[in-house]
Amino acid sequence: MKIIVPISRIFVGILFIISGFIKLNDPLGFSYKLQEYFSADVLNIPFLEPYALVISVLVVVLEVVLGVFLLIGYKPKFTVWSLLLMIVFFTFLTFYSAYFDKVKDCGCFGDALKLTPWESFTKDVVLLVFVLILFVGKSYIAPIFKSLPNTILALLSFIASLGFGYHVLMHLPSIDFRAYKIGDNLVTNMSTPDDAPKAIQEFTWVFMVNGAEQTIVTDGSYPNVQGEYVSVETKVIDEGFQPSILDFSIESEDEDLTAQFLSEEKLILIVSYSLESAETQGLQKLKALSEDAHSKGYTVIGLSASGGDSKSKLKAAYGLDFEFYLCDEKALKTVVRSNPGVLQLRKGTVQQKVHWNDIKNLDL
Repeated sequence: MKIIVPISRIFVGILFIISGFIKLNDPLGFSYKLQEYFSADVLNIPFLEPYALVISVLVVVLEVVLGVFLLIGYKPKFTVWSLLLMIVFFTFLTFYSAYFDKVKDCGCFGDALKLTPWESFTKDVVLLVFVLILFVGKSYIAPIFKSLPNTILALLSFIASLGFGYHVLMHLPSIDFRAYKIGDNLVTNMSTPDDAPKAIQEFTWVFMVNGAEQTIVTDGSYPNVQGEYVSVETKVIDEGFQPSILDFSIESEDEDLTAQFLSEEKLILIVSYSLESAETQGLQKLKALSEDAHSKGYTVIGLSASGGDSKSKLKAAYGLDFEFYLCDEKALKTVVRSNPGVLQLRKGTVQQKVHWNDIKNLDL
């Protein structure tokens, strides 16, 4: 125990800090993942969805703080019990999503590292083993410093975590791991190279031949068999190449204008996944922004998943002189962690991206 407990302590502490910090860098993104878990299709506790952001911040701050507590040896009994309860909960979530194929990515490491449900579950099981070692050997977890310095470090870690979380919520994530970050070209990220690996699927066909069922497996071609077709099941063996952007588009009521707008030399993209829930203070800044951008030769458009009535009412209420086009809500939540948020693009390449709090910082 004298050897394995310190090793487990360092491993678990560092992993909790890294995992927590990545999510703390983007608490809004983690709240969207929690909403997915809370939905009727997954855990069926939709009454928690409105509180997803609060829960998100509390969970990720606790994750970082517990990692620090473990490394410095602050209140070992409380820390180890908290780690155990948290990892048991996470293990249940990842097993549930993996076994029932409900959530494709657990969000354990935000957008920095995508894990399949079974990979997430395996990671949590391994982590659970190390936490159990700490639980059994918690008497070997000694404070690194004396009582007062340890308490000060613990308090500072809590304050720093809360402060960092507040900062990124009021602005944007300090590190952007998504495919819409500054410098990325959206057209490139939506494209599939000609020589990219293709998806491989397995088709299992069932036919009734001479009164008996016969099963034939192919790669997609229809079997050459004399019999009555019964059914077919498909299984993805290899997904092949997947573009980093799959569901982004700029659409009017009757046509797809994505290629047209992403070829613009000077484009301001105002993003609001839901106009109904957009921040009023942010909306109030859009008129001055669009007028300034228009005067400097920019094309200005809005993107939202809201309906036509909401768009018309908003334009009238705030005196906006640009059109809102349609895009998938989930895609818009990924584009920018702000409602509304603003992007400046040049021929599809993101030049600037800001939270509505920072519209004044746009350099047009």
